[in-house]
Amino acid sequence: MAEHVLAVGEALVDVVRRPDGSTSEHPGGSLANVALTLGRLGRPVRLATWLGPDARGGTVRSWLAESGVVLADGSDGAERTSVAQATLDASGSATYEFDLTWQVPDGAAAGAETLAVHTGSIAAMLEPGAAQVRRLVQDARATSTVTYDPNARPVLMGAPEEARPRIEELVGLADVVKVSDEDLAWLAPETAPLDVARAWVHDLGASVVVVTFGGAGATAVARSGEVTVASRKVDVVDTVGAGDSFMGALLDGLWSADLLGADRRESLRAVPLETLEHLLERCAAVAAVTVSRAGANPPWADELTHTSPDAPAGTGAAPTQDTEEVR
Repeated sequence: MAEHVLAVGEALVDVVRRPDGSTSEHPGGSLANVALTLGRLGRPVRLATWLGPDARGGTVRSWLAESGVVLADGSDGAERTSVAQATLDASGSATYEFDLTWQVPDGAAAGAETLAVHTGSIAAMLEPGAAQVRRLVQDARATSTVTYDPNARPVLMGAPEEARPRIEELVGLADVVKVSDEDLAWLAPETAPLDVARAWVHDLGASVVVVTFGGAGATAVARSGEVTVASRKVDVVDTVGAGDSFMGALLDGLWSADLLGADRRESLRAVPLETLEHLLERCAAVAAVTVSRAGANPPWADELTHTSPDAPAGTGAAPTQDTEEVR
């Protein structure tokens, strides 16, 4: 495969339960959603995941293939495809329960043409795959940018004091981290989110940490300083996959800025704030489309072509009063 991003982690089926009692099934999973976003934005992307030979696995494989996502060898080795139960409240926010297994397939290794390796969420915490992820990330640093999104799932990750050392170990291996304020409130409830991000940059060694604040926007903390952008205003259908589409757009933007690859690590450390601001605005546009429609359904590149900074991406319409929730 030519130059590409390798995403390592879960692909599954989201069973969504809505406040009116209706239920629907959508392919999803944090790392699958990131890969899907990259594929729809026109980037070559490979996903190392763990799917079963069942009907749900077939649905996930078709969904990914339609957006140009290539599965790493061995990604079909599970006995059955994992399921996440997502229960939506009246605002569209989701809480999750999981029935899943995870391990890294044999074909997951990064190579010379892997510009970036992205991981996080369940895949980075659930054994036996989590230990395999950490080894893969350590090896990948020789050739690739490493990006990480903790995307915390407390029901699977245990107490925050148990999860935090493992999360911060991966932060220390990462070049770029995307994390939500909700994740940080769970992980470090007595510390302001941006103070955690600053520590991750200045103490743990990340080049850039982006903190998303739902309708309040997002802030990037870098060695060169900090920059904040506002969220787009849209009618929220649900927030499933919004943070993952933001992450996929961030990788897409870093690629456009020629900041991916181990040989670009020093340039990434010195990234200008103007560049980061541009990247975050693009991420906000992508996430706004995702929350405006049901399920993890990020935009295609041509949906973002004719938007202005003040209009919801993909529509050209005036902003509404309901803000997006990007976590």
